[in-house]
Amino acid sequence: MNPSIPFSQGALGAAVLLCALNATAQQTGAPLGETPTLGEVTVTGNPLGSEQTVAPASSLAGDDLLLKQSATLGDTLQNLPGVSSTYFGPNAGRPVIRGLDGDRIRVLQNSGATVDASALSYDHNTPIDSLAVERVEVLRGPAALLYGGSAVGGVVNVLDNRIPKAPIAGPEGGYTGRADLGYASGNKEKSGAVLLEGGTDRYALHVDAFARDSGDVAAPIELPCTRSGEPSLARRICNSANRAEGGAVGGTLFFDRGYLGASVAGYNSRYGTVAEDDVRIGMRSTRTALEGLYRLPGGWLESVKGQLSYADYRHTEYEGEEAGTVFTNRGTDLRLEARHRPFGALQGVWGLQWEDTHFEALGDEAFVPPSHTQSVALFAHEELGFGWGKLHFGARAESVRVNTPGAGDDRFAAGSRSFHPGSVAFGGLVNVAPQWQLTGNLAYTQRAPKDYELFANGAHVATGTWELGDPRLGLEKSTGIDVGAKWQDGPYRFAVTAFASRFSNYIGLMNTGRMAGEGDEALPEYAYTGVKARFVGIEASGTVRLMGPGAMAEAARGSGHVLDLDLRADMVRATNLTSGEPLPRIAPARVGATLRWAQGAWGARLGFDYAAAQNRVPEPDHTTGAYTLWNAALTYKQKLGRTQLQWYARVDNLTNRLAYSATSVLTTTAFPRAPLPGRSVRVGVQAMF
Repeated sequence: MNPSIPFSQGALGAAVLLCALNATAQQTGAPLGETPTLGEVTVTGNPLGSEQTVAPASSLAGDDLLLKQSATLGDTLQNLPGVSSTYFGPNAGRPVIRGLDGDRIRVLQNSGATVDASALSYDHNTPIDSLAVERVEVLRGPAALLYGGSAVGGVVNVLDNRIPKAPIAGPEGGYTGRADLGYASGNKEKSGAVLLEGGTDRYALHVDAFARDSGDVAAPIELPCTRSGEPSLARRICNSANRAEGGAVGGTLFFDRGYLGASVAGYNSRYGTVAEDDVRIGMRSTRTALEGLYRLPGGWLESVKGQLSYADYRHTEYEGEEAGTVFTNRGTDLRLEARHRPFGALQGVWGLQWEDTHFEALGDEAFVPPSHTQSVALFAHEELGFGWGKLHFGARAESVRVNTPGAGDDRFAAGSRSFHPGSVAFGGLVNVAPQWQLTGNLAYTQRAPKDYELFANGAHVATGTWELGDPRLGLEKSTGIDVGAKWQDGPYRFAVTAFASRFSNYIGLMNTGRMAGEGDEALPEYAYTGVKARFVGIEASGTVRLMGPGAMAEAARGSGHVLDLDLRADMVRATNLTSGEPLPRIAPARVGATLRWAQGAWGARLGFDYAAAQNRVPEPDHTTGAYTLWNAALTYKQKLGRTQLQWYARVDNLTNRLAYSATSVLTTTAFPRAPLPGRSVRVGVQAMF
């Protein structure tokens, strides 16, 4: 892959063409002013399909996803309560949940494992684009034992229906689809996507394609940039351009007792890494998946579900036109779930998960050796229902082996480690009144160290540090608790959750105070170290109906207007108990609000997100100042024949405020060369047919 290859217009052109061809496509049947979408069910927190989740969970879909989507998964989700982003410029950002990042957050695709190198380095993006996503679900806290032993902080599940789980239309057949076109002024981004699904009651087919092409991102101030050896100043984040395209083909066969489906998906991206003006990353990923479900006619088992996926990931860092370090990761994930029939009020799922990955980093700047990681796990989730609520229990036992053959370099010694982590979780939900619900979760978790935490030893140029692993590291161990309350009365709702986690062995990348390397190329040494740690925090959200049906103000009734106020807030405080210092890259206290108005086909939003100053940082990290970012959006829904159009315009960072992220390694450990993006106006249209 060469970064000089011109941007392919294929996927974007397909989106334009198919949008035009289907301008009079099949009638959706949705009333004007309503977006036709699939039913919203938070499947990640509901392995048994129940309506109520004990673990804190939320989802982003429909208009909310359309008006928040960004080039990275972290930036798309970062304003949800308890969720922030690692933000390594506009092109790389992984979700942070309750102050925990990296491999402690499990990123899934359709409940299956993703294989990439995004947790290894902050400048590595996930091979997922929000243009091809139907819904994103976030499960907070350690109650996600079904999805991986490393999911101490939570799970982010990206759902795209590339393997349809249900027939698309009735027995006679039919098809549905979606097409998107967009343009953003801040980075001159052009984007497009198309999705088509069709079939009968016996089969379903899915095809999607997407593309985006953007230049350097606008900044509120002039920033230094060196192009072809010439230094200059510009109101742009230097080397932040991005080009990406991808797509997938999938299909499912349905039979009386279940289904069997498969998909093949590809993703390609070329983006600048803002840490270095002349370095670009070429990333590609191919993922093949197989999924099936069979309902048994009798016996104590009700159904068996299986998922198998194989991913081939390659990431090349270019210095100018010359290829430098190459990262590859090839992995297979197998997941089997057996749901047993209810025994009275007890129902549950038992399962097995097997993962096998081969990782390799080649080049002079490789700071980790090649490795082979294999894990096998048994897990269980049981729920006991009562008239007043329910109790649940989860457990997971794993065997993990991490092996490296070395790399023919004195820095990397061959070695192998085996771990046997085990985790358990208990939770309960109580309906104390028709509108009130209380939840609680208690979990003890163990996580096996990752390959880079064990064997890293070298200069990490992107962060300007020397990273040092420790092959003697033991299991990461923590005990976590959260307690929540929810209230809802018609359009009014409120939810609050308080949480605390204590780690007897937290594996963090800590500054040793030493320098490593030779001569002028010596860098500050950061070592993966096990320490005692504590995380405590709170997250809250709510909606108040100010005008319209259900509003308290009688004068508002019958006006045809609906006016809601959405509120959100979170705070996390993380401390290294071994040293007494704060832990690095923790989001400050945040408060936000959005005013949402609707009348008929029109809608409008005006909101802000305030982040307090983050002064709780370890030495020698930098503090960050407080800021408020305003945003606004206007939408209009229109029917053309059998197609429903959603026109939208949104303004991000309305006041062009200069702001720096407290969760970005670029801000906290180096000169802040990558502020949050400046003002940008995004306009677009989405067609549903």
